[in-house]
Amino acid sequence: MGKKTKKSGKPKKSGKPERKLNAQTKAAIQEGVESFWVDDPIDALRVHQGFSLASIDTSATPGFEGGKSEAVDALAEGAAILSELQERFFANSRSGDARKVLLVLQAMDTAGKGGIVRHVVGAVDPQGIDHVAFKAPTKEELSHNFLWRIRRRVPKAGYIGVFDRSHYEDVLIARVRSLAPAEEIEKRYGAITKFEQGLADDDTTIIKVMLQISPDEQKERLAERLDRPDKYWKYNPSDVDERMLWPDYQAAYQIAIDRTATDDAPWYVVPADHKWYARLAVQHLLIDALRRMDLQWPPADFDVEVEKARLAAS
Repeated sequence: MGKKTKKSGKPKKSGKPERKLNAQTKAAIQEGVESFWVDDPIDALRVHQGFSLASIDTSATPGFEGGKSEAVDALAEGAAILSELQERFFANSRSGDARKVLLVLQAMDTAGKGGIVRHVVGAVDPQGIDHVAFKAPTKEELSHNFLWRIRRRVPKAGYIGVFDRSHYEDVLIARVRSLAPAEEIEKRYGAITKFEQGLADDDTTIIKVMLQISPDEQKERLAERLDRPDKYWKYNPSDVDERMLWPDYQAAYQIAIDRTATDDAPWYVVPADHKWYARLAVQHLLIDALRRMDLQWPPADFDVEVEKARLAAS
């Protein structure tokens, strides 16, 4: 038999080649805080009373002064920090820590939800991620309350749950396309806040993100999908149908955000004309949420020295 390689004992990473870390990045990882933000963008992104979606500069990059090239290194630094924190988060759940994280991603078509999932969430250990992309409800799902299918996919202890579209579709497209009576949609806002408060009370940190792009940027991204054969699979003729209803969707988002932004389930509106900035911003929201948990490595629940002796004698 060939010689066995020594295993590290740490959970497997995403399988991507590891980048060499410079001293600044190593220090940032140790501190658990990214080094590249000029100002913490969280307050600028968080929805406050009097928020107006129409006032968002979709090309802005709050807190970050670099451009696309600088964002490449910044994202790599943030990925290393997020990976370390997420591993601690997952490890603590094995010792009884009941905390969870739920990231809700909402946006108009082409705004970059998929890129967030690939480049931000995809940079951490996949065994601690529960990702679900909610599509049009099935016949079975339609036979239940609109939150029935959502409740079945909330994250377990130690997991970062990612809703790629979510229960908010039931007050967005449902409102714009009149898929439910107006009085039913009105009831759903209250049901959503009650549902989310229940999650928060059960040790779930909720991060709700709307990626906001301009109609001109969306048009360019749709045109690119039509110009490139390798992007045809991403294009759906219905995208243009929904685009024609842009003002209606913006109004529906404004109402949904106004009615469901709470202290325990806040909304963050991220300018997304620059995909690289949106990725940095969402990555930072996750890092901040985990850093605030003050995560330490769980202590051994066995006598380490005794186990070393047993291993040596085996």
